[in-house]
Amino acid sequence: MTQISTSSTLPSNRPPVPLSAAKRRFLMKLSIVIAGGMFIDGFILGGIGVVMPAISEDLHLSATWEGLIGASALIGIFLGGPVGGYLADRLGRRPMFTATLLMFLAGSVAQFFVTDAIQLFLVRVVMGVAIGADYAIGWPLLAEFAPARLRGKLLAIQEVAWYVGYLLAYAVGYGLAVSTSADWNLILGLSTVPTLIVLALRLGTPESPRWLMSKGRTEEARRVAAEFMDEEDQRDLAEQTPDSGKGRGLGALFSRDYRKATIFCSVFWVCNVTPYFAIGAFAPIVLEEFGMKDGLSGAFLLNGLVVAGAIASVVLIERVGRRKLAIPPFWISAVALVVVGLWADVSPLLVISCFIVFSVANAISTALTGVYPGEVFPTEIRGAGVGFATAASRVGAAAGTFLLPLAMSEFGVATAMLCAAAISLIGGVVSHFLAPETTGLKLSEASAPIGTGAAARK
Repeated sequence: MTQISTSSTLPSNRPPVPLSAAKRRFLMKLSIVIAGGMFIDGFILGGIGVVMPAISEDLHLSATWEGLIGASALIGIFLGGPVGGYLADRLGRRPMFTATLLMFLAGSVAQFFVTDAIQLFLVRVVMGVAIGADYAIGWPLLAEFAPARLRGKLLAIQEVAWYVGYLLAYAVGYGLAVSTSADWNLILGLSTVPTLIVLALRLGTPESPRWLMSKGRTEEARRVAAEFMDEEDQRDLAEQTPDSGKGRGLGALFSRDYRKATIFCSVFWVCNVTPYFAIGAFAPIVLEEFGMKDGLSGAFLLNGLVVAGAIASVVLIERVGRRKLAIPPFWISAVALVVVGLWADVSPLLVISCFIVFSVANAISTALTGVYPGEVFPTEIRGAGVGFATAASRVGAAAGTFLLPLAMSEFGVATAMLCAAAISLIGGVVSHFLAPETTGLKLSEASAPIGTGAAARK
């Protein structure tokens, strides 16, 4: 595991080793098929709110069932992240990489035929389990193939795909605000199409050489590495020793070597997504509360800017480093939300301006939730580490989605915004003390135990 260092000094520039055309194509394809899973996740989480009124009317749902169905995918992701990560560490990235999409495909198809609340809830829990497992498999797989100079960029792109999926769901909702003739079964089942495409592209994906090496399958690891990895990472792989079998699994995440990384990744992710889900899910209501006549249009604009912020993070991550993109956005977000909470009655323009600032800043930092977990855990528990952080993030997402309405009704929107600001502030403080700088480090250096590796020497 990486040394949890507060230094922001980047490693010295090393001349890049050119990748062959075949290796570049492989990295591009791998990034796309993993991003496909992220897109699907964003789509199903953003889309359920769009069709919930129609589902509620058609199935005569109580408020309890509305909440359960709305939270069903989050519940599944909470369960699927740790379990999928554990299995990926034990059984391998490759078999689980296909199994998760098959499970999700079955759930997508089933949504065409569900006829009652229990069926819909169970189907979407299963889909959530598949998505949560996919997080814990895809990111480690990409991190273990990507060269150091591209690793952050390729991992950050995954968050862009999530936002695009979420934004597309919002676009569908915007259309349905005008025309509600589409059947909700059909809308939910649309995730079948991208799932089939991504599943087809994933066939033939090789096993991670780093995972093979950790299991003592040295010759197989070297063959795969020679075909798909650059020369520097092949040398790094050669220094990796097989897993002794000790310190594996979820328990190892809280050992002396790894607990700081576990705490950091979990808190970092929670403090990014909780305010986002709180504001993103209820942006139309919040904006209308503060004087915006067309809250839905404003919310659509905010989600579009979120995509722009995530893209900015992808462009900058290898140039300015992880810490400079991870920490300042928390402070900016906190200030923007405090302004909304204290002075929202000054002008609707002030409110929308602050929400724009928050949306872009939050997206820049959130893009790193796909980067850090894949870097700071060693191969033998990388899947478990990503899976645990994924589960923690879904707690934050659920809290943001379902506690905000309660805070709004009990204490008012202004107080809810101040609570969101406090969460951003916590994220900034924790990241300031625990966020490592892993830019440019080989994966073995970024995930070295505390007190060793390049990060410790900064």
